[in-house]
Formats: sequence, C-alpha cells, structure tokens
Amino acid sequence: MIVTTTPSVEGYQIADYKGIVVGEAIMGANVVRDFFASVTDIVGGRSGAYESKLQDARETALAELEERARAAGANAVVGVDLDYEVIADSMLMVSASGTAVVLA
Repeated sequence: MIVTTTPSVEGYQIADYKGIVVGEAIMGANVVRDFFASVTDIVGGRSGAYESKLQDARETALAELEERARAAGANAVVGVDLDYEVIADSMLMVSASGTAVVLA
C-alpha cells in the first residue's frame, strides 16, 4: 500500500477514488513517565518516553488508515494529513486522513 502526503503518485494514474479514510489513535500517558518527562523539561533535553509514545500513536493511526483503505478496495492513499492533539492533559490523539484510491 502506497501512503503519501502528495495528491498523486509519480508514474501511476489514479483509476478510481474510493473516498476519504481516517485512522485515529488515542494513547494515555502514565504518571511515572509524566514525572520523568517534567524533569527532562526542567533540565533540558528530549523526552524519549513521549517521543516513543508519539511514534506508537502515529504508527497505529497510519496502520488503521491503511486497513480502512484496503477494506474500501484501494491500493493507495494520497493527500495524507497527520493531526496531533492533547486531550485532558494526559491523552495524546493522532489522526491520519487521506483519500483512498486505486492506482493503475
């Protein structure tokens, strides 16, 4: 499955549009990780725990997007957009949306 942020895929023609597909992932953060992340914020540096959680959420959202595109009969998703939100100070939401298409 080709997944791209561009509106087309070089070398391919879009033969059919299957519609908009969306994948979401909402991940909770735990108290211990929050504490160590706040220490990292105070002393500087990157928060590996949160970066890992963000990567997990992004991969989950994209996997769900691909699954929904396959179910719609597509072999690619174009125009993908990723959106990140924090919900209630302890939940991270990643949403991936795009257009499911059939490439020829």
